[in-house]
Amino acid sequence: MKKILAIMTAIMLVLTLAACGSTDEKETAANTNDSVQTNDATESEGGETNKPQTTDSAALNVLNTVWATYADDEKFPGAGGDMSEENMNMEGPGIYGLEDAEAIDATLGIPAASLEKIDGAASLVHMMNANTFTAGAYSLKNAGDAETLATELQGNIQGRQWMCGFPEKLVIMNVDGVVVSAFGNGEIIDNFVSKVNASFATAETLVDEPIR
Repeated sequence: MKKILAIMTAIMLVLTLAACGSTDEKETAANTNDSVQTNDATESEGGETNKPQTTDSAALNVLNTVWATYADDEKFPGAGGDMSEENMNMEGPGIYGLEDAEAIDATLGIPAASLEKIDGAASLVHMMNANTFTAGAYSLKNAGDAETLATELQGNIQGRQWMCGFPEKLVIMNVDGVVVSAFGNGEIIDNFVSKVNASFATAETLVDEPIR
Protein backbone atom coordinates (compact mmCIF):
# COMPACT_ATOMS: atom_id res chain seq x y z
CA MET A 1 0.00 0.00 0.00
CA LYS A 2 2.81 2.40 0.88
CA LYS A 3 4.52 1.68 -2.42
CA ILE A 4 1.30 2.43 -4.30
CA LEU A 5 0.89 5.74 -2.46
CA ALA A 6 4.52 6.65 -3.16
CA ILE A 7 4.10 5.88 -6.86
CA MET A 8 0.87 7.91 -7.06
CA THR A 9 2.57 10.85 -5.35
CA ALA A 10 5.51 10.56 -7.71
CA ILE A 11 3.19 10.62 -10.74
CA MET A 12 1.48 13.76 -9.41
CA LEU A 13 4.90 15.33 -8.93
CA VAL A 14 5.88 14.47 -12.50
CA LEU A 15 2.78 16.21 -13.82
CA THR A 16 3.46 19.27 -11.66
CA LEU A 17 7.07 19.56 -12.75
CA ALA A 18 6.24 18.89 -16.38
CA ALA A 19 3.69 21.70 -16.35
CA CYS A 20 5.69 24.17 -14.28
CA GLY A 21 9.29 23.75 -15.37
CA SER A 22 11.26 25.19 -18.28
CA THR A 23 9.87 24.92 -21.80
CA ASP A 24 13.02 24.13 -23.76
CA GLU A 25 11.44 21.11 -25.52
CA LYS A 26 12.51 18.68 -22.80
CA GLU A 27 10.26 16.74 -20.48
CA THR A 28 10.77 17.57 -16.82
CA ALA A 29 11.57 14.50 -14.75
CA ALA A 30 10.27 14.02 -11.23
CA ASN A 31 12.60 14.58 -8.32
CA THR A 32 11.64 11.96 -5.82
CA ASN A 33 13.80 9.54 -3.85
CA ASP A 34 13.53 7.24 -0.86
CA SER A 35 17.13 6.03 -0.81
CA VAL A 36 18.35 7.99 2.21
CA GLN A 37 15.93 8.31 5.09
CA THR A 38 16.49 9.67 8.57
CA ASN A 39 13.63 7.64 10.03
CA ASP A 40 14.09 4.28 11.73
CA ALA A 41 13.32 1.10 9.80
CA THR A 42 9.61 0.50 9.40
CA GLU A 43 7.57 -2.57 8.52
CA SER A 44 5.29 -2.39 5.50
CA GLU A 45 1.80 -3.84 5.38
CA GLY A 46 3.15 -6.79 3.43
CA GLY A 47 5.56 -7.61 6.23
CA GLU A 48 8.65 -6.21 4.50
CA THR A 49 11.07 -4.11 6.49
CA ASN A 50 11.94 -0.82 4.80
CA LYS A 51 15.41 -0.01 6.08
CA PRO A 52 16.98 3.36 5.34
CA GLN A 53 19.79 3.05 2.84
CA THR A 54 23.14 4.72 3.31
CA THR A 55 25.42 6.25 0.71
CA ASP A 56 28.85 7.85 0.47
CA SER A 57 27.68 10.26 -2.25
CA ALA A 58 29.40 13.59 -1.63
CA ALA A 59 26.67 15.44 -3.55
CA LEU A 60 23.87 13.91 -1.50
CA ASN A 61 25.74 14.45 1.75
CA VAL A 62 25.98 18.19 1.06
CA LEU A 63 22.23 18.55 0.49
CA ASN A 64 21.37 16.29 3.43
CA THR A 65 23.63 18.31 5.73
CA VAL A 66 22.02 21.59 4.67
CA TRP A 67 18.44 20.23 4.78
CA ALA A 68 19.02 18.97 8.32
CA THR A 69 19.65 22.55 9.50
CA TYR A 70 16.16 23.71 8.49
CA ALA A 71 13.76 24.25 11.35
CA ASP A 72 10.29 22.77 10.92
CA ASP A 73 8.77 26.17 10.19
CA GLU A 74 11.41 26.86 7.51
CA LYS A 75 10.97 23.64 5.58
CA PHE A 76 8.94 23.50 2.40
CA PRO A 77 7.50 20.33 0.82
CA GLY A 78 10.69 19.06 -0.77
CA ALA A 79 11.47 15.88 -2.69
CA GLY A 80 14.67 14.61 -4.22
CA GLY A 81 16.17 12.08 -6.58
CA ASP A 82 15.04 10.64 -9.89
CA MET A 83 12.14 8.34 -10.79
CA SER A 84 13.92 5.07 -9.99
CA GLU A 85 12.53 3.21 -6.98
CA GLU A 86 15.89 3.14 -5.22
CA ASN A 87 16.46 6.88 -5.60
CA MET A 88 13.03 8.34 -4.88
CA ASN A 89 12.75 10.37 -1.66
CA MET A 90 9.53 12.17 -0.87
CA GLU A 91 10.91 13.75 2.31
CA GLY A 92 14.13 15.46 1.29
CA PRO A 93 17.23 15.27 -0.93
CA GLY A 94 17.92 12.23 -3.07
CA ILE A 95 20.45 10.83 -5.50
CA TYR A 96 19.88 11.73 -9.15
CA GLY A 97 21.23 9.15 -11.60
CA LEU A 98 23.38 10.28 -14.51
CA GLU A 99 22.10 7.74 -17.03
CA ASP A 100 19.38 9.95 -18.56
CA ALA A 101 21.19 13.10 -19.64
CA GLU A 102 18.05 14.73 -21.07
CA ALA A 103 16.07 14.23 -17.85
CA ILE A 104 18.72 15.62 -15.51
CA ASP A 105 19.20 18.61 -17.81
CA ALA A 106 15.46 19.30 -17.97
CA THR A 107 15.00 18.88 -14.23
CA LEU A 108 18.12 20.46 -12.71
CA GLY A 109 19.68 22.49 -15.50
CA ILE A 110 23.03 20.74 -15.95
CA PRO A 111 23.92 20.42 -19.64
CA ALA A 112 24.41 16.91 -21.00
CA ALA A 113 27.93 17.83 -22.12
CA SER A 114 28.85 18.73 -18.52
CA LEU A 115 28.09 15.27 -17.14
CA GLU A 116 31.56 14.10 -18.07
CA LYS A 117 32.92 16.36 -15.33
CA ILE A 118 30.94 14.75 -12.49
CA ASP A 119 30.65 11.34 -10.89
CA GLY A 120 27.49 11.87 -8.84
CA ALA A 121 24.47 14.14 -8.46
CA ALA A 122 21.68 14.83 -5.99
CA SER A 123 18.62 17.05 -5.97
CA LEU A 124 16.08 18.82 -3.79
CA VAL A 125 12.99 20.34 -5.44
CA HIS A 126 9.91 22.15 -4.16
CA MET A 127 7.09 19.64 -4.71
CA MET A 128 4.44 22.25 -5.51
CA ASN A 129 6.42 24.18 -8.11
CA ALA A 130 9.96 23.48 -9.26
CA ASN A 131 10.41 27.16 -10.14
CA THR A 132 9.95 28.06 -6.48
CA PHE A 133 13.04 26.07 -5.54
CA THR A 134 15.26 23.62 -7.39
CA ALA A 135 18.71 22.63 -6.15
CA GLY A 136 21.20 20.29 -7.77
CA ALA A 137 24.50 19.13 -6.27
CA TYR A 138 27.28 17.66 -8.40
CA SER A 139 30.43 15.93 -7.16
CA LEU A 140 33.32 16.79 -9.46
CA LYS A 141 35.83 14.28 -10.78
CA ASN A 142 38.36 17.10 -10.77
CA ALA A 143 37.90 19.82 -8.13
CA GLY A 144 39.56 22.28 -10.49
CA ASP A 145 36.53 22.18 -12.78
CA ALA A 146 34.26 24.01 -10.31
CA GLU A 147 34.30 27.39 -12.06
CA THR A 148 33.95 25.82 -15.51
CA LEU A 149 30.93 23.79 -14.43
CA ALA A 150 29.45 26.86 -12.74
CA THR A 151 29.71 28.80 -16.01
CA GLU A 152 28.07 25.96 -17.95
CA LEU A 153 25.24 25.69 -15.42
CA GLN A 154 24.78 29.47 -15.42
CA GLY A 155 24.45 29.68 -19.19
CA ASN A 156 22.09 26.71 -19.44
CA ILE A 157 19.75 27.84 -16.65
CA GLN A 158 19.73 31.50 -17.66
CA GLY A 159 18.96 30.53 -21.25
CA ARG A 160 15.69 28.82 -20.39
CA GLN A 161 12.12 29.93 -20.88
CA TRP A 162 9.79 29.49 -17.93
CA MET A 163 6.13 28.90 -17.20
CA CYS A 164 4.02 28.55 -14.02
CA GLY A 165 6.03 31.19 -12.22
CA PHE A 166 9.34 32.86 -12.96
CA PRO A 167 12.37 31.97 -10.78
CA GLU A 168 13.80 35.12 -9.25
CA LYS A 169 17.35 34.16 -8.46
CA LEU A 170 20.18 31.80 -9.37
CA VAL A 171 23.04 30.86 -7.04
CA ILE A 172 25.91 28.47 -7.73
CA MET A 173 28.36 27.50 -4.98
CA ASN A 174 31.40 25.28 -4.55
CA VAL A 175 31.54 23.14 -1.41
CA ASP A 176 34.85 21.24 -1.33
CA GLY A 177 34.56 19.93 -4.88
CA VAL A 178 30.77 19.67 -4.91
CA VAL A 179 29.11 22.30 -7.10
CA VAL A 180 25.65 23.28 -5.85
CA SER A 181 23.21 25.23 -8.01
CA ALA A 182 19.86 26.57 -6.81
CA PHE A 183 17.24 28.73 -8.48
CA GLY A 184 13.83 29.93 -7.38
CA ASN A 185 12.16 32.40 -5.03
CA GLY A 186 14.63 35.01 -3.81
CA GLU A 187 13.95 34.61 -0.08
CA ILE A 188 14.07 30.83 -0.23
CA ILE A 189 17.33 30.95 -2.18
CA ASP A 190 18.90 33.44 0.23
CA ASN A 191 17.94 31.25 3.18
CA PHE A 192 19.42 28.21 1.42
CA VAL A 193 22.68 30.05 0.78
CA SER A 194 22.95 31.15 4.41
CA LYS A 195 22.50 27.56 5.52
CA VAL A 196 25.12 26.28 3.09
CA ASN A 197 27.57 28.87 4.43
CA ALA A 198 26.71 28.01 8.02
CA SER A 199 27.14 24.29 7.35
CA PHE A 200 30.40 24.50 5.40
CA ALA A 201 33.05 27.03 6.35
CA THR A 202 34.81 26.49 3.00
CA ALA A 203 31.71 27.16 0.85
CA GLU A 204 32.41 29.61 -1.98
CA THR A 205 29.80 31.49 -3.99
CA LEU A 206 30.58 31.42 -7.70
CA VAL A 207 27.35 32.91 -9.11
CA ASP A 208 24.71 35.05 -7.37
CA GLU A 209 22.40 36.88 -9.74
CA PRO A 210 18.77 37.44 -10.77
CA ILE A 211 17.21 35.13 -13.34
CA ARG A 212 17.09 37.12 -16.55
